Amino acid sequence: MGLSGRDMREALREGRRVYATAMTAYSAFWMTSMRAFHDMIDFVFLDVEHVAEDRRTLSWACQAYAAAGIAPVVRIPEPDPYEACKALDGGAEGIIVPYTETVDQVRRAVTAVRLQPLKGARAEQASEDPSTMEPALREYLSKRNDHRLCILNIESVPAIENLEKIVAVPGVDAVLIGPHDLSCSLGIPEQYDHPRFDEAVRTIIRIARQHHIGAGIHFWQSLEQELDWIKAGANLVVHSSDLYTVRTGLRKEIQQLRASLGDMRA
Repeated sequence: MGLSGRDMREALREGRRVYATAMTAYSAFWMTSMRAFHDMIDFVFLDVEHVAEDRRTLSWACQAYAAAGIAPVVRIPEPDPYEACKALDGGAEGIIVPYTETVDQVRRAVTAVRLQPLKGARAEQASEDPSTMEPALREYLSKRNDHRLCILNIESVPAIENLEKIVAVPGVDAVLIGPHDLSCSLGIPEQYDHPRFDEAVRTIIRIARQHHIGAGIHFWQSLEQELDWIKAGANLVVHSSDLYTVRTGLRKEIQQLRASLGDMRA
């Protein structure tokens, strides 16, 4: 069994490592097969920002992974509190907020995760001044939401420029670097070994850890590079994805077979 939501929140803040992988396949067989990894990963990263899945399918996936003993954490389509609430209602253990750049976006996301089901003006009031909540309401919301993760995608130069303020918002558990979008924002698309990209990653990790929240990057290109960033302080380890692992593994094995049989194509 992987870590519980509360345990993951504590681990990320204390600098202990939390492990995950991204899953794009929504097959019942695939999900049940993931039971074999329940002692190796703490959560699965389910993406509905770039993967075209509807709310019903997402909820079914969240319930299936939870039943397999692996927490489902969902990246919502946009940094919108209502999208966060929909994913949480469907069974998500936590939310990854895409392309976060402003303190306002962060506050709204944290409010959705920490104060659900409060919405609108009542939620804004409670977020700005928790003392306005009745004791019974405060206790209820704490018990209901304390286990849920709130993770921010940091994927742009403006996000890095605002990072000190962003990570200081109470209720944030971790930041997760989106490497592709960040490399494009830096003007060096997919150049993950570029010194400027490496510097940006290390800056994000350093600032997040100084504020005692988790930091990580979703990466798949190089284990050595990933390990370097972990040694630099990254403790949210989101490694590869089902699609990338199958694609690269299958290509390598088919190439080996064809080469052994002298059947390589021009």
